[in-house]
Amino acid sequence: MAGPEELERRVSALETQVRELAERVRSSEQDAAAARVLAGGADRDVAEIRGEIRDFRDHNTRVLNALRGDLGDLREQMQTGFTEIRGTLDAAAAGQQQIAALLTRLIDREKGPE
Repeated sequence: MAGPEELERRVSALETQVRELAERVRSSEQDAAAARVLAGGADRDVAEIRGEIRDFRDHNTRVLNALRGDLGDLREQMQTGFTEIRGTLDAAAAGQQQIAALLTRLIDREKGPE
């Protein structure tokens, strides 16, 4: 059996270990509380970022739809412009053909009968 001095030393060592463990538990509890606070902040940040991404996506969709409409209008205007230009070019070609026919007739008249 251990003597009183040995028992005193062992009790003292156990008390020291209990104090150290109690301090570690307090520290762990503080760390856990801090982690909960940080997790709550991160959760709010994520929710805020999700909202911003949703707003950006909605805005981007509206911009793309407007651009799509503008491009459709531009395509229609270009088609109308090309049709007008084609008509003008056809009219110019017909006029040139008439001029060429008149010039040919004038040249033939100048030559006289062969």
